[in-house]
Amino acid sequence: MKTLYLDLGMGAAGDMLTAALIELLPEPQKFTDELNGAGIPGVRFVMERSVKCGIAGTHMSVLVNGEEEGEHHHGHKHSDGHSHSAESEGEHHHGSVGEITHIVKDHLSVPERIKEKILEVYTLLAEAESRVHGVPMTDIHFHEVGTMDALADITAVCMLIDKLAPDRIVASPVHVGAGRVKCAHGIMPVPAPATAELLKGIPTYGGGIKGELCTPTGAALLRRFVGEFGDMPVMRTEKIGYGMGKKDFETANCLRAMLGECEEQTEEITELTFNVDDMTAEEIAFATGELFEAGANEVFTLPVGMKKNRPGTLVCVLCTKEKKSVIVNTIFKHTTTIGIRENALKRHLLRRESEINETSLGTVRIKNSSGYGTEKSKIEYDDLARIAKENGISLREARKAIEGER
Repeated sequence: MKTLYLDLGMGAAGDMLTAALIELLPEPQKFTDELNGAGIPGVRFVMERSVKCGIAGTHMSVLVNGEEEGEHHHGHKHSDGHSHSAESEGEHHHGSVGEITHIVKDHLSVPERIKEKILEVYTLLAEAESRVHGVPMTDIHFHEVGTMDALADITAVCMLIDKLAPDRIVASPVHVGAGRVKCAHGIMPVPAPATAELLKGIPTYGGGIKGELCTPTGAALLRRFVGEFGDMPVMRTEKIGYGMGKKDFETANCLRAMLGECEEQTEEITELTFNVDDMTAEEIAFATGELFEAGANEVFTLPVGMKKNRPGTLVCVLCTKEKKSVIVNTIFKHTTTIGIRENALKRHLLRRESEINETSLGTVRIKNSSGYGTEKSKIEYDDLARIAKENGISLREARKAIEGER
């Protein structure tokens, strides 16, 4: 399984992600030429060698009409969206979500799938700014993030991930920095409000380095593309890329990207078990439904012999660590147990994807799984059952007919 791992010990910004990922390609300069041919108005990418704390890497400069914009901690753009009414005379050019959508759809010479990803990143940014400023998304106008240099960063990262095509993207917890950052609205804490909003649910930490290590653009790109955050998985690393920021610190100011093969996909899961001998089958069925509603991955029961020679039921619930407290509360609320056993487990997973197929019998969803040297494919049961009922045939006949058309 092709795996991309991002080391975010010095945060994340669009230009650093671009530079780190471009180093993973066999011909970085050729790809830079592709970026320059993408049709971003007035933009030219320049790839430069950079050394930080003795580590050689790449810095990606974005020239807009011949000049480099953005003078921030990493040498990248900071976003600070606001409502239209907050604009004033002589302010930097602003871009609404609608204007950015027009540029992406009508001016960029990239495939539609990449245009969609670019707009998804901007939607994440606009949603974050909308919540922070308390105004509708349609009223959000970006400062530097709306200009061509930031659009360049987002476009470059979307194109690079499409080119690298990893099956799995994992990142370390995000170092956000510390102190204060100057924005159009004034002095704000680090991480900036929009960044903090985008990083909700993602493991982050601060540190002794004063400055904005993770920008809203970087946070939006991470939220859109990274599937897992945590330790580096067991992988055979084949390529390493270093994307450099502009400033110098005691710690190398870089983002490291590692590309390699990871045979296994594992995740930690919590097992919660308890025994009951005083619940009816209906009560257990109701509790099971409530546990699934609360976010359980799996709930199953086994008949067991209990003390005093009573037949009972062993209930096993599997859930993520994040859902554990909610699941525990749900168990105590809907069952008669007064104690729950907990085990931390690791489960191995096949990579799963879903596709939609149009057949002569109707639309069906296909679940495809692969990894560990094997591939599996299964028709979604609900679709199979619907087709069988609609056509007055057995489930087996419906499956055979659909598989015959694939």
